[in-house]
Amino acid sequence: MTEMTIMDWARGDIFDLDFPAHPEALKFGGPEFLTRAFRASGALGKDNSVTHITRLDEWMLGGTGIKALLSVAYEHDAADLPRDLFVKFSRNFQDKVRDSGRHHMPPEVRLANLSRDPDFPVAVPKCFYADIQQETLTGIIITERIPYGQGAVEPHYPKCMDQILPEPLAHYRALVANLARLSGTHKSGRLGDAVARHFPLDLDMLIARRPRFEAPLLAKRINRLAEFILQYPHLVPPHIADRAFLNGFCADALLAAEQQEDIWRFLYSQPDMIALCHMNANIDNAWFWREPDGTLKSGLIDWGSVGQMSVASSIWGCIGAAEPETHDRYLDDLLALFIAEYARAGGPILDQRELTRHLEMHVMMSALHMTTAPPAILREVPDPGAAADRYDPIFTANETARVQLKITISLLNMWARRDLGRHLRAG
Repeated sequence: MTEMTIMDWARGDIFDLDFPAHPEALKFGGPEFLTRAFRASGALGKDNSVTHITRLDEWMLGGTGIKALLSVAYEHDAADLPRDLFVKFSRNFQDKVRDSGRHHMPPEVRLANLSRDPDFPVAVPKCFYADIQQETLTGIIITERIPYGQGAVEPHYPKCMDQILPEPLAHYRALVANLARLSGTHKSGRLGDAVARHFPLDLDMLIARRPRFEAPLLAKRINRLAEFILQYPHLVPPHIADRAFLNGFCADALLAAEQQEDIWRFLYSQPDMIALCHMNANIDNAWFWREPDGTLKSGLIDWGSVGQMSVASSIWGCIGAAEPETHDRYLDDLLALFIAEYARAGGPILDQRELTRHLEMHVMMSALHMTTAPPAILREVPDPGAAADRYDPIFTANETARVQLKITISLLNMWARRDLGRHLRAG
């Protein structure tokens, strides 16, 4: 635990109201703050008020700011006023590392307010209040709480646990369709100038912020990853725990490092493929429900760092944690679905070969980044050899180790099955 200066309240840049920076401050502000905030955002009429906080429990799930489960009572109940709410703070004053993730909050606040437009193209939790103090990156978002496992809403599905996910393909189709509708609606112009104002596109900045790989350090990481896989081959598919593949991967990865500037510029070279995107629409950042006719629908949560980016990166942010078999069997179909829904929402018609190339190049660069996985896994699971396989409770009960291992497998599987190195050798 690292000590830092604790802020109790911050003045928001959007609504010019003081808002609480942590759960205790929210408890102190009580119904008076909530009434003032909800009226300012338009979520609550001037003739209504929050009368009581009936529950306020800190909730530590997630990797950055503190969350809380909030329940309230209103002076006048209404169908569009759920009592059970969810609060997300940007700050975590008890953990400096987690607090450093507060830079994800500003665009998420802007998206939360934009999503209050009734024509917003995808389902999101109803926003009651969202504001940010840009100077300190102190922010708060209050939304309705998704009733996971109640009524028609399916239970929450954890990341990198598709082995317990019913009908994986149907769920990924619902997510990919949502991503395409969001991005296609932006490209159609139906969101007006809001995207340009709140999520401006600066290609040079996007490229400049990408991680840079130095060949000597990358070579050490690649070799360490290969050694980890060969030491624990039972944790990965056999075609990945293959010395010939790993030798080829090591050689190709160094070529990728040599060409990284050109690769990043290529990934942002097609304006038709740059749009407003959710960057991490994985299975755990969504909720699913069945319509009366049985159609599976989904909504999206956790919009941190939302903005204009490559649609290929958004697609991989959705399907990257799926089982390798999903990529092997259905990736082309999912890309075709994205293209169809993107155009149906008003976006340009994309060439599937070009979209595939962009996705593969994005995966390539992501694989270089994930060469840091072995130390992260070993910090959480010092003896991976004790696990029967990657589905062993040793991994399934440890989110960090599970995710690091699964994402690494997904990236290397794509590299192997699609021979990603061909892009480098041809270039």
